[in-house]
Amino acid sequence: MTNFQQFISRVNPLRLVLGLTPSAARGITLAVAAVLTLLIVSLFSSNLVTLEERLGAQGWVMSADQTPEERVTIVAIDERSLAEVGPWPWSREDMARLVDALNQAGARLQIHDITYPEPRAGDAALIAALNNAPGAVLGQVPVLSGNGAGYVAGHGVSAAGTGGSLSQDVRTGQMTHPVAGGVSCAADNTSGSYVANHAGLAGFAAGHITPRVDADGAVRRVPAVVCVDGQAYPTLAIASLLTATQADNWQASIQSGEGWLAPEQEMHLASYPGLSIPLDSNGDLRISYQAAPESFRAVSAIDVINGDIPDGMLSNGWALVGATAFGMGDIVPTPYNGSVPGVELQARLISSLLDANMPYTPAGATILLIMFSLVAAVLLFALAASRRESLTAYGLPVAAILLPVAALLVHWQLLSYSSIWLGWMSPAIFTLLAATLLLLLEQGRIRAERTRVFGNLTSYLPSNVARDIAFSLPSSAINAQRCDVTLLSADLRNFSAFGEARPPEESAALLHYFFTRAAEIIARHGGHIHEFKGDGLLAVWEGQSSAAANAAFHAAQEMQDNIHKEMPQQPPAGLEPLALGIGIEQGPALRGSIGPAHRRTHTLLGDSVTITMRIQEMTAELAQPILLGECIARQLSGHQLESQGSYLLNGLRIPHVLFAPATDSAALRRARQDQLNLKVVSGGR
Repeated sequence: MTNFQQFISRVNPLRLVLGLTPSAARGITLAVAAVLTLLIVSLFSSNLVTLEERLGAQGWVMSADQTPEERVTIVAIDERSLAEVGPWPWSREDMARLVDALNQAGARLQIHDITYPEPRAGDAALIAALNNAPGAVLGQVPVLSGNGAGYVAGHGVSAAGTGGSLSQDVRTGQMTHPVAGGVSCAADNTSGSYVANHAGLAGFAAGHITPRVDADGAVRRVPAVVCVDGQAYPTLAIASLLTATQADNWQASIQSGEGWLAPEQEMHLASYPGLSIPLDSNGDLRISYQAAPESFRAVSAIDVINGDIPDGMLSNGWALVGATAFGMGDIVPTPYNGSVPGVELQARLISSLLDANMPYTPAGATILLIMFSLVAAVLLFALAASRRESLTAYGLPVAAILLPVAALLVHWQLLSYSSIWLGWMSPAIFTLLAATLLLLLEQGRIRAERTRVFGNLTSYLPSNVARDIAFSLPSSAINAQRCDVTLLSADLRNFSAFGEARPPEESAALLHYFFTRAAEIIARHGGHIHEFKGDGLLAVWEGQSSAAANAAFHAAQEMQDNIHKEMPQQPPAGLEPLALGIGIEQGPALRGSIGPAHRRTHTLLGDSVTITMRIQEMTAELAQPILLGECIARQLSGHQLESQGSYLLNGLRIPHVLFAPATDSAALRRARQDQLNLKVVSGGR
């Protein structure tokens, strides 16, 4: 075994924990679960965040709001529009036709999820049409490094005629309409590159259409403002709100939230008193997916141009113009669908801003999740500490499933009814780990205790009997079977007188030595101790075969050769020396458990048992250390045995012939000499 393996065997965490008090062990287990949770969240944060977002958003899906959104209508540049007008990008005259049609339909505000970065023929017609609109907001795209140029090029910029080509250091057009008031941007919301509208469109309001793209390609957040060259430019949804208020100066401020349930930051618009826009620590807006996709009205751009829309559909409403055709690249995954036009996300942002119901993560989310985990830890501790083993055995696995689900359900409920995105992954991992580790701890403790109990049980009973008792339910019925056995009864002669003359500690030490050495010898020869009784023992070998007979006989000889000579040879004055008498016989017996269920005893019954014990008692009368019965004597054909005659054994009615090993055995000669206890004295004639 290597040094490392030796170290691991010595420093066994489970063994160390099981060595503590139960309460301390459970507390340490919960602490280990917390540390492992932090480690897992740190190592696998990207994958876990994606899983948390996807499952967390299902709360919206399951309680989706089907109420039609009639304030904002999506004017979709779809496949049918491209088929009739022509491939994208459309000419500025065609865009002017669409703007004029929206004006005629009564749209109060036109919001273009589109950028026009370079001057083109027909700009005059487009500008004239936009000037006729009650309000118009155009898109502009500051490039965030985390998004990647490919996505940004497909998110509306290709619609402006860039041909899908965009590099991180591009600066096209002119960024316009920043917010004033000292709004600062986080590092992740600062850009040095952009694609904006050309200078001829600088007089029209603009908002950025740059999303925050997550690792799985989904868009869940949008920066409220993006800073370019020290100026903070609002997102298209906020720019639309500011345009609708007809504010001359776009004044805004961002402040820290107050209270655990408040957002981490709040954005306030000077022209819209009372509106608080919740932001996260990075200054991002979270997109709400509470509304079902079907609740957003959409009309084809070609139908608007041709006037084929219901009367009043766009009257006094907001028209959101954007690409929905798959070939235009503005497609993102959402909780409802794997491919949704990006313009729908703008509609969601605008709708939630108008409702003043935007989801956010509270500033005290971490504390709230820790509190949930602590409550779960107390519950798990109580389950593990229950005195009812069934409650622990079944309760902890159930808790390992239900508590993570409960964390997710709490998140869903807060999201659906309070628009609070609390999160659920950390407490889910913690409760799963804590319940699993506590279950392993309790199972390990129970296993260790049962192993210890079984070990103690086998020290009092044969291992097969101990196993039957350990794995059987208590019963008041007789549980016994017939069997053929070879029996050896051994007794320390004169031990009672010895114990009377010596301290009990010395008697116990002597008896302990005898039992220990006898058990070792008997086990080495294939037998086992059935019981220790007083100063004697009863050993058993299975069957009535010659092999069992020889094993028992050799065990008896070894016991005489080894144990006898190590007995005290100088007994107290007036006492005979200690001697070992052994009787051996074979025969049938009844073995099993009897007695009431609350106090059973394992016993071996039958004539064979009685005969064996009576033969052992005859060793003192016949001065023979070892005596054999008739049945076992017939099995020992290879040994020289001497008949000792026929005797009516005590309590029996049938005489039995007894045998002893031949007298030339060294052990027997020594035993006889001990029995005579003669010594030579000097003097005399």
